[in-house]
Amino acid sequence: MDTPSQKIWMDGTFVDWNDASVHVLTHSLHYGLAAFEGIRCYQGEVGSAIFRLSEHVDRLFESAHITMMKIPYSKKDVTDAIIETVRINELKSCYIRPIVYLGYGPMGVYPGENPVRLSIAAWSWGAYLGDDALANGIRAKISSFTRHHVNVSMTRAKISGYYVNSILAKWEAKKSGYEESILLDPDGYVAEGTGENVFIVSKGILKTTPLTSILEGITRSSIIQLAKDKKISVLEERFTRDAMYVAEEIFLTGTAAEVTPVRELDDRMIGQGKPGPITGTLQKGFFDIVQGKDPAYANWLTPVF
Repeated sequence: MDTPSQKIWMDGTFVDWNDASVHVLTHSLHYGLAAFEGIRCYQGEVGSAIFRLSEHVDRLFESAHITMMKIPYSKKDVTDAIIETVRINELKSCYIRPIVYLGYGPMGVYPGENPVRLSIAAWSWGAYLGDDALANGIRAKISSFTRHHVNVSMTRAKISGYYVNSILAKWEAKKSGYEESILLDPDGYVAEGTGENVFIVSKGILKTTPLTSILEGITRSSIIQLAKDKKISVLEERFTRDAMYVAEEIFLTGTAAEVTPVRELDDRMIGQGKPGPITGTLQKGFFDIVQGKDPAYANWLTPVF
């Protein structure tokens, strides 16, 4: 946590940051069933705005629906609460974390009548992998852990418990001296990072993993649209780890990671060992959009201040 804020929205009421607590027997704490989102608000030239808020709220409700949690608020209620959480904390630029979870009630795997709760927090948070990562790229490794099979977990949902897989992969990478880890799917093809989607550039064509065993990233879809608008050829297709080794460029996308280049994978230099031209073009285009510098994408921004 970089900088704690003042208030957190909990079930319709703002409480002080230090008072935002739950019972130790909260069902989701024990069994991992909670749906969440990561959203960013950016300070731009004409004020602060939340990036693709409606898409994030839609995905939150989809995740809850997939896992049979009925959110006791409408999408408008949640949208308004997210905006107000940013406003009440007077945050010009921040990371926003809404989470839907099963509250205190009967224990046991079956949640029964445990209440569905919703909390929204927002705080100041810089570059997820560091400013140097955005500028110069990171070192990553292929994980020994496999991304979830589509029939083991509902991979389209953004569920807390699924991230145990990511935690183990991240620990493995960090303890081995890398910044990030790339997971393969059960068939051995590239899936995603611990919290990011993966893009490569091969022979001038931008490629990304199709929506098979991965989360449908909102930054991912934004980059695909941006690339098409810039007349960059884009393919959604499976590719192997060795295809990444010989790629001209690799970058990761996500709300936290934004657009982060990968300069080295499994001790193999990628391209020239620095962010490539397509990565640079899309990274600049992305930040121009979120900072309100590109009016063509104004509908992706929800003004806050």
